[in-house]
Amino acid sequence: MFTGKMQRTLCILCAIALAAVLLTGCAGQQEDVIKLGANLEMTGNNATFGQSAANGTKLAIKEVNAKGGLLGKQLTLVIADNKSEAAEAANAMQKLITQDKVVAVIAPIASSSVIAGSQVNIDNKVLAISPTASNPKVTVDPDSGKVREYLFRAAFIDPFQGAVMANFANTSLHAKTAALYIENSSDYAKGLGQFFKETFLKNGGTIVAEEAYLAKDTDFKATLTKIKANQPDVVFVPGYYQEVGMVIKQAREMGLTVPILGGDGWDSAKLPEIAGAAALNNTFFANHYSPDDNSPAIATFVESYKKEYGQTPDAFAALAYDAAMMVMEAMKRANSADPVKIKDELAKTKNYAAVSGVITLNETHDAVKSAVIIEMKDGKQTFKEKINP
Repeated sequence: MFTGKMQRTLCILCAIALAAVLLTGCAGQQEDVIKLGANLEMTGNNATFGQSAANGTKLAIKEVNAKGGLLGKQLTLVIADNKSEAAEAANAMQKLITQDKVVAVIAPIASSSVIAGSQVNIDNKVLAISPTASNPKVTVDPDSGKVREYLFRAAFIDPFQGAVMANFANTSLHAKTAALYIENSSDYAKGLGQFFKETFLKNGGTIVAEEAYLAKDTDFKATLTKIKANQPDVVFVPGYYQEVGMVIKQAREMGLTVPILGGDGWDSAKLPEIAGAAALNNTFFANHYSPDDNSPAIATFVESYKKEYGQTPDAFAALAYDAAMMVMEAMKRANSADPVKIKDELAKTKNYAAVSGVITLNETHDAVKSAVIIEMKDGKQTFKEKINP
């Protein structure tokens, strides 16, 4: 049995211990850092995209920290791997926001993964900005028609990208007929195919074949045989580099030599490894930037990135760098790390001089900016032309 004196002593000791715990917790919440999150494809089918985006994001944060950080604090990056899967992207977003307590998130590369995690951002009032997700559904709910208040992107959207490639096919390649070969499991590919088709038809062209494949397919010969039989002037393949590389390789082996076109999902150093350098000749794709562009901003970025990582930055690195810089600039303008205030300032972004071009976010949080056409020559990307919005 405890005496009254002993009970009082125990109560005092418990109170002291509780106070210590509370003080420790408060101290943890008052860390001298600001946490940004990155929900990226670090493994899985789109790992090269996510790894480039992580590098671009880290470089942006490093440069801001070297200049003193923001709001008197240094910034730190918390990366969550979504494994290139939409369901995992939702889980990763939940972890970053509710457990890691980040103030903003660099969202996934793939449109479907951004959409999968979007409700987490909305419910918790923490913004996500994707470097590259280009499907219109990312920022606008197709059911309600309303803008997703906490979703943004640093990329142009598929209607622009699809129109750019259709116009290029018509005007630069003088194509009158086209075949579409689309990854049927991808919102990105289906949307891009739709907008290419609409513009190509509007320009007086004819779609002579429409075929589909699924992610992780490896044998495309039967469908390519059908496409070849229709003798299109060009073939539009708006998928991701893994399957696109095999499609192009097999198409060339079958004697399908016409120009093959695509979108920014082609942008990977692994594309030539998969397709073969020679097979990629006479192929073109839309992209957000080219390291060969003579812009001073691009030259500075490429030099810094090469110094940091020993390689030339692709578009995913450049756009993630831009996305991170846009968030930090919004934080600076807001003079606050409050997630809602950051979101409000980010929505006001106008004429921001980014690496990938001058960016204005419109009323649907989409980046209005230029596009470039990349031509593959002997396995290397070459700058073909720039298209303004």
